[in-house]
Amino acid sequence: MQKRNKLKSLFFGLLFSFLVPLGAYLFLKFSGHDGRMPLPKFYGIEKIDSQLVDGKMKLDTVYRLVKDLKLVNQLGDSIALNETLKGKILVMSFFKTANDEQSKVITNCVRLLNKAFLKNDSTMRFVSVSIDSKNDSVLALRSYADNQKANHDKWLFCSGNDSSIQNYLQNELELQKNDYSKIVLIDKYRNIRGYYNGLDSNNVRLCAEDISYLMVEKNLYHEKNRRR
Repeated sequence: MQKRNKLKSLFFGLLFSFLVPLGAYLFLKFSGHDGRMPLPKFYGIEKIDSQLVDGKMKLDTVYRLVKDLKLVNQLGDSIALNETLKGKILVMSFFKTANDEQSKVITNCVRLLNKAFLKNDSTMRFVSVSIDSKNDSVLALRSYADNQKANHDKWLFCSGNDSSIQNYLQNELELQKNDYSKIVLIDKYRNIRGYYNGLDSNNVRLCAEDISYLMVEKNLYHEKNRRR
């Protein structure tokens, strides 16, 4: 029975890894995205502008952009999420290298996402941020990354200043304190586009779909004035 469950889990993992993002990508690419597709929503309203157009009041929502965060990755390189990874879609998750069950589950889900976009990942980076920087040295991060068989250029395991990270998670990503089970999807303009329960594989599947949509999204509003 246990062997059967493992095979079933493997089957659905492979199905998730290859078919979901491929299907979403091909659907958008060949159906011709005309702006009416159900693209991932925006989170974090900064302000709502209003102007009179043809005698009618038009509202224009401006969404908040996530500020930069400086970290150190598993190779010992200093990176800034906005500057170093400029123009990249970010898939952010949070973990500890210590023997932590929640971290294991989340990291496993991110690994499946990573496999799903293995051959089409030039537009994105997976960023796993340690919430235990006191113990997660560069050496510990490197060992953890190697255990995941991570491509060090595409999947970054990072640590940094505790207060800066906590401020970023709570004030920029708007995560509840001590609840870091979420995977956060950030588009290349640095808008938050999705929150997903990293402990729920079905919810993470939705993240894979949304990544595919963002990969082919053409956001003319952002190119002009960062508005949507």
